[in-house]
Amino acid sequence: MSIKTILLAVTGLTPQVITETLYALHQQGQAMPEQIHILTTAEGYQRARLTLINDGWLQRFYDDYQITKPNFNESNIHILQQENGEPLADIRTQADNQAMADGITEWIRVLTADPSTALHVSIAGGRKTMGFYAGYALSLYGRTQDRLSHVLVSADYEAHPQFYYPTPYSQVIYGNDPTRKPLDTQNASVMIADIAFVRLRHGLDTALLQGKSSFSQSVNKAQQALGAAYLRIDLKAHRIKAHDTLIKLIPADLAFYSWLLKRQLAEQPSPKCPSEGAPELDYAEQYLQEYRLITGELGGTDRTLNTLEQGMSKTFFEQRKSRINKLLQQTLAQAASAYLISPVGKRPNTRYQILLATDQIEYL
Repeated sequence: MSIKTILLAVTGLTPQVITETLYALHQQGQAMPEQIHILTTAEGYQRARLTLINDGWLQRFYDDYQITKPNFNESNIHILQQENGEPLADIRTQADNQAMADGITEWIRVLTADPSTALHVSIAGGRKTMGFYAGYALSLYGRTQDRLSHVLVSADYEAHPQFYYPTPYSQVIYGNDPTRKPLDTQNASVMIADIAFVRLRHGLDTALLQGKSSFSQSVNKAQQALGAAYLRIDLKAHRIKAHDTLIKLIPADLAFYSWLLKRQLAEQPSPKCPSEGAPELDYAEQYLQEYRLITGELGGTDRTLNTLEQGMSKTFFEQRKSRINKLLQQTLAQAASAYLISPVGKRPNTRYQILLATDQIEYL
């Protein structure tokens, strides 16, 4: 599968960070982006549109270095929005700050959803808070193929309104300071500085990866996944609470899970899966004690009771284990690992248990 590179940059009043980044990628022989997106404010939008598109600086860069320019127009410059949908003019209030964080997070969530893409996030432009949120959002949603960078420009040319990239020919501009000394753009030094970041995507549940969520929601979910595992079991309500997430279980599954947990709490050996054609009567008896705690005394028509008359079979054991593990993984994503019914030891002596310590288990 070929990977398509996307450049996402946060910019403010210096849209030239786009051409500077592109130049550095080209000079260092790295993959050039097939798509470019800019996240900015209303003022930043005007500056990027007027300089990169109307004044032709982006096309000029690609022409100067004989590179095919990707499709890029005004629709690739995205104005971050306030909560009411109005364009974000600047980041001055707490509400502006929250809207900016949510907007950047959502764009990065969307652009990392396609496994055939590699997202390159540049935090060289915009306010410091914009760069922080872009880097943090990539830490939450970034994959192994994604990268985070800053562009480094030699001091005389940094943030110069007439400098967009080192040209392959001589072009004189004048210093952006009281000296107004002449500078040749072909002598400028521009390089990419990669920024290492911790990838926490595994800590986000499926709902956050697939649906819109705020920055704070994404952070909280990742924090939950990274926090210490703790399990609460509520037999009366037919549910467990793992990593502060309530999970409803049908009685047959909850009884199986509780049976395993209580064996661990009583320091009994973890059970093996019954052999084919050799159901375990002791397992069935212990399991049914838990089952009746949940359902009460039922008549002989109960399907689960009938199934276990001859003991707990291999099929029953594996079905319960698989159903519970699947539900935990769907609900908790990578955070599920501590709560799964896990195999311990090698065949034919494999036993099954939940990998929690006694002080991490609480019955309500």
